[in-house]
Amino acid sequence: MAIIVERVQRYQKVGDKTSPQLYYLKRKAKNSRLYDTKRIAQEIEELGGMSAEDVEHVVTALVRNIKRKLTDGDSVKLDGLGVFYTTFHSKGTVKSEDSTVKNIDKVNIRFLTDSGLRLVNDSGATTKGGPNNVAFELYNPKEDGSSGGNGGGGGNDGEEENPLG
Repeated sequence: MAIIVERVQRYQKVGDKTSPQLYYLKRKAKNSRLYDTKRIAQEIEELGGMSAEDVEHVVTALVRNIKRKLTDGDSVKLDGLGVFYTTFHSKGTVKSEDSTVKNIDKVNIRFLTDSGLRLVNDSGATTKGGPNNVAFELYNPKEDGSSGGNGGGGGNDGEEENPLG
């Protein structure tokens, strides 16, 4: 299945009304599914080997353990997936003694993908159909179900076809 993208027009320099407007591609809104632990566990159960309940318990324990390691300041590498680590932002001060841990205003969890997981655009890849290739498809509103069901065709330049003949 391909990731659906659509064209959007925006200023080259966002917020600068004098900069030229260019077309960019972005992921089509509301066009992806969110998989939670329960659904993934059910899919793994269908593959065999473990019950969905066992998978849920393992994933819950994994998340809890990763969270503990990150709050201790450690990094966590999941082979084939990547590395989770923490970063922070602090406010600058003029005096050294004013620079304390209270100046840390943001703590972030970052993720660095494993080299085996890095994805590439299938349309520009040297090996077509590779396991890490992602297919993209440009959204065509004429093919959407909101076009009256005529498939967007007809070639009558904006005139709507009469479905009754």
